Amino acid sequence: MSLISVEHVSVGYGANTVLRNVSLAIEPAEIVTIVGPNGSGKTTLLRSLIGAVRPASGEIHRKPGLRIGYVPQKLHIDPTLPITVERFLRLPGGHAKIECAQALEEAGVPDLSQRQMSGLSGGQFQRVLLARALMDKPDLLLLDEATQGLDQPGSAAFYLQIEQVRQRTGCAVLMISHELHVVMSASDRVVCLNGHVCCEGTPEIVSAAPEYRALFGTGTGGALALYRHEHDHAHDEECGHDHAHDHSQGAHNKKTEAAE
Repeated sequence: MSLISVEHVSVGYGANTVLRNVSLAIEPAEIVTIVGPNGSGKTTLLRSLIGAVRPASGEIHRKPGLRIGYVPQKLHIDPTLPITVERFLRLPGGHAKIECAQALEEAGVPDLSQRQMSGLSGGQFQRVLLARALMDKPDLLLLDEATQGLDQPGSAAFYLQIEQVRQRTGCAVLMISHELHVVMSASDRVVCLNGHVCCEGTPEIVSAAPEYRALFGTGTGGALALYRHEHDHAHDEECGHDHAHDHSQGAHNKKTEAAE
């Protein structure tokens, strides 16, 4: 049985239709990535899945008892608020210290429990948000551009951690990302969204699809192969630089390479 199935869903805000006739399903233990240009409805789709947005038409079916963990794009915490990582994880209450420690271990940051939230780096902060999403042992983990603002090595390390979480816990993962050169090959399946489902399938199938190339160009195929090489040699930093170069070629803007 699918964890979530979306059947002919349309969502709008006022007169503006954001999603049109979207259908997809998330199966147990798979990693699915949603890609698409800005304004394509990616975040709206995730908000619909967790029940924060009501579809104008269509149906969303969730497996009975489904537990969902959610990692947002960003979360603002007042930098003057004195709160440790452990205290943050235990809010609003109900979790023991050992559960916090286990979640931080799962997220790859076991030594942060007594650190102040305001003193964390961007990558550490996102790992803590991941730990919080893992606290209730979700069947499905949702990530909405969870590496936004991280540099490329930080993003690659985060997604490798997600793969390890899936392997250890068996949870399914649905994530949104603009980092095509990193995320595509970390996925079992890719859904290309632009208000509707343009194409979907394995990363290789989607990256070769005309609909995908019309949106993102043709550079991602090479970047996909390079990421696979980096995945096998996680400490090869040089390969990471090759990613950024290939991705910038695919975007037809070589000037972006330095920025990435």
